[in-house]
Amino acid sequence: MNADRLPPVAPEVTATLVEDLSPRLRKRLDGAVTKLGARPAYRDGDTVTIAVDDDTELRLHAPGGVVATADAITCGCLLAPACVHRAAAACAAPTADLAPEPADEPTRAARGPASPTDPTPTPDAPTPDSASSPEVASPAQRGAAGALWSAAAAVLEAGVDGAGAVTQSALLRAAHTARLQHLPRAAGAALSVVTLLRAARAGDPSYRTAALVTALAELLGTAHRLRSASGAELASVRGRVRRPYSPDGSLRLYGLFTEPVVTGSGHGGVRTWVAGAGGRLFTVGDVAPGGAGRALGVADRAVRLGDSALTHRELGRAGLAVSGATVSPDGRLGAGKGVKAVTARGAAWTEPPLAALWETPVSEQAARALRSTSRYADPDGGGSDLLFLEVELLGAVRESGGTCLLALGEGGIHVRLTVADDDPALAHRDNLMLLATAPGTRLRIIGRLVPALHPRLTLLACSHPTGEGAVDLGLDRLRRADLPDPAAPVHPAPPPAGGTAGHSPLYLLERRVEQTVPAGRAALGLLGDVTAEARRIRRAGLPTAAGLLIALCASAGRRERDLFGRLLPADTDGFATHWLAAARYTAAVAESLCAAAWEPAQGTASVPGFS
Repeated sequence: MNADRLPPVAPEVTATLVEDLSPRLRKRLDGAVTKLGARPAYRDGDTVTIAVDDDTELRLHAPGGVVATADAITCGCLLAPACVHRAAAACAAPTADLAPEPADEPTRAARGPASPTDPTPTPDAPTPDSASSPEVASPAQRGAAGALWSAAAAVLEAGVDGAGAVTQSALLRAAHTARLQHLPRAAGAALSVVTLLRAARAGDPSYRTAALVTALAELLGTAHRLRSASGAELASVRGRVRRPYSPDGSLRLYGLFTEPVVTGSGHGGVRTWVAGAGGRLFTVGDVAPGGAGRALGVADRAVRLGDSALTHRELGRAGLAVSGATVSPDGRLGAGKGVKAVTARGAAWTEPPLAALWETPVSEQAARALRSTSRYADPDGGGSDLLFLEVELLGAVRESGGTCLLALGEGGIHVRLTVADDDPALAHRDNLMLLATAPGTRLRIIGRLVPALHPRLTLLACSHPTGEGAVDLGLDRLRRADLPDPAAPVHPAPPPAGGTAGHSPLYLLERRVEQTVPAGRAALGLLGDVTAEARRIRRAGLPTAAGLLIALCASAGRRERDLFGRLLPADTDGFATHWLAAARYTAAVAESLCAAAWEPAQGTASVPGFS
């Protein structure tokens, strides 16, 4: 049985079913989840039936697509409803989102996303009441934050291998409580941790330990901040259930490009990027269940915005005049009833106002994108993670993870260009490999920043090699006739840039942070003396990192004893605090090193051939 065939189950349903199990059945729960996953299942309307054995069937009833109550899961075995099968089915199924995506209704005024030339977003102005007496979290909210902290600390204590269905159900119960206390950001972070834990335990090839590190640090950090935050910080930490759309008057928009969107949850669609007269970026999207096939089909459907008959592909090269526009903080254009839009003339990338996007210094673009792509960025912070560069292609280079395209950018910066999506149905991979056979070609490109110790982008769009128009690299397919004739050999990757960014021993702390997640606190406590590693980090000018490493490993190995010499329970809260500090510190330093890598090399000129 594929878990994707099961309907999503509400977090509180899973938590309730697990909590109702006897201690004996809780010990058998993980095994029951594994066995149930091997059984056949079939769907009939809103009901999914699993054959537990030859004589017993388990049914999940999901009106509206979600199992919303514990009674909606029924089992035909003799022990039902107190059997382990119902809880196992809930644990095997995907977790339902806490709230559906809202309609595009305008809310109170909120500032739109920054333009690429405005790297410092301005927060909402406080009201007179909030300025005189900042709001603080209620006792119930602080209690919910404490429950989230304890549940996340238990995951760190046990590691992926020990964080089975019972540990996950505690996280789901804490997430449900947080949602009831109007803490959607923390609740969403808890669900992300549960989803990643299940992927890791199921051996999902798309799972990455770094993603779980980020999700755990986000959950712990949000829970910690909720206890002391006030005013505007509290509003940011609490988050929003609904994406706010604010009125933005009339807009004159110019199409940039369209990118396919394929998510790990099976959704697919497209996102079209447009720019306003001042360089401010907006998006128009259409994403729903369907995968890569839907992404390719939606690209040729009409945009859901006013009375425009343009398709997404056409909008990426044309323009729109919009009246009554509504915009979310992350730049999404609303499609409410009051929005009117008509087709207008577009602009080439070399014409105003789009040409200004490529005139912003690359270091400023990278700094702005880093604020948007930060692992712990404010979800409503706005901004864009796109970079607009003029480059000369150098050819393919080998890396440990595969082959990418190397390009020379402004200021002598060597930029690695990688595919945005490896799905064979999309054109990303074929186009990148074809461009790699044309060294010396000069292009304008649009890419998404990949935080790394060297300049790195996922390539999304480029000017056509013939100089006419632009290419959506995920949707359009280049032909060899579009490129110059010479073939490019594959070169070894150039050595990393000099300085701290190229030789930072920060990985010595990063790997200890990541080591905790799969194996738990005990594995880190067995490392012994880390003085040599700390000394090496300190010699590189990172004394704080050295102190964090020593404190983290000491906390992992520390176990107190009572008067009779018996081991006391481990200090999970103290260890979680040390781990969170190390995780957030390494993320902040890595982002600083990434920003430094985008600084132009001294004494170098821009890419020739561009004016």
